[in-house]
Amino acid sequence: MFRNFKVVSHVIFGRGCFNQLDDILSKKKESDREFVVFLVDDVFEDKPFRERIPARSRDFLLWVNVDEEPKTSYVDELKQKVVDFSDHLPAAVVGIGGGSTLDLAKAVSLMLTNPGSSADYQGWDLIKNPAVYHVAVPTLSGTGAEVSRTTVLTGPDRKLGINSDHTVFDQVVLDPELISDVPTEQWFYTGMDCYIHCVESLTGHYLNAFSQAYGEKAMELCRDVFLNQTSESNDKLMMASYFGGMSIAYSQVGICHALSYGLSYLLGIHHGIGNSIVFDQLEEFYPDGVREFRQMMEIHGIELPRNVTAGVEEDRLEKMIDVALFLEPLWENALGVSWKQQVSRERLRELYLRM
Repeated sequence: MFRNFKVVSHVIFGRGCFNQLDDILSKKKESDREFVVFLVDDVFEDKPFRERIPARSRDFLLWVNVDEEPKTSYVDELKQKVVDFSDHLPAAVVGIGGGSTLDLAKAVSLMLTNPGSSADYQGWDLIKNPAVYHVAVPTLSGTGAEVSRTTVLTGPDRKLGINSDHTVFDQVVLDPELISDVPTEQWFYTGMDCYIHCVESLTGHYLNAFSQAYGEKAMELCRDVFLNQTSESNDKLMMASYFGGMSIAYSQVGICHALSYGLSYLLGIHHGIGNSIVFDQLEEFYPDGVREFRQMMEIHGIELPRNVTAGVEEDRLEKMIDVALFLEPLWENALGVSWKQQVSRERLRELYLRM
């Protein structure tokens, strides 16, 4: 069976297009009684950008903290706050921030219409009811969260996404002006998530003309941004993130993401940094990509965290390996159907200990 996957139905792109968000949301309100939930990264709480958020008197503005990777428990907490705010569903849920904030917005929009805990839905196609209309406004670019069908969450047992067609945003607002003041390291690590998406997609066994077309364009844009530092870098990085997310929608990521999930689950390392730490150790699997990645680091003066697994207890190391190996589609994409004959627990232990 060929996958019949859902894509974002409406996208607006351009410098200053964030100013149209109020008009977009107004069309979703059928009466004055309806309200919008804004989930906004709390980094903006004391910034001038706060005044640009088009929250009206009836709307619910929730400042969310993403110092840690999004957890299922946090999603459930945010959902309860919305439920306590009103006895009826919001007209829309809007996520404004980086990939973690967008994942929280996706998860909350899903859990408002599906019973139980978000941990119950970690996996593939477990969501039964459509989400509340939800909108993405990325203020970082690279994760592809604005276009993906997953919301990546750390649950009680593992780090695993809620993967569903209902997860996909209904509207995306891509305004390159919103990523212009991102600190260099954060900009780099988030952008590397996109670059690594492209490497893993374009070298994977699941590659096809659809994913290749998006992946190659995303890779070209990443090289413009991180190697050539051309003009309109923010515009190009925002589109690279979008195209990179589309590339893996019809293929898959690979070894780096599998190992990074284990690293994040046990050590709480943010996704972009975790991917970079892992990717630097994968030259035997992605030789050209790793060499180019190191060149990008040198150009932008990036020093990777080292020895992050030093002193990790054996039982925690074993759990990291468990989390990584659970993501079988990623290993199959990278190494083929015989991947279990090529990867041992001891090999993964060795890789983790080198980080």
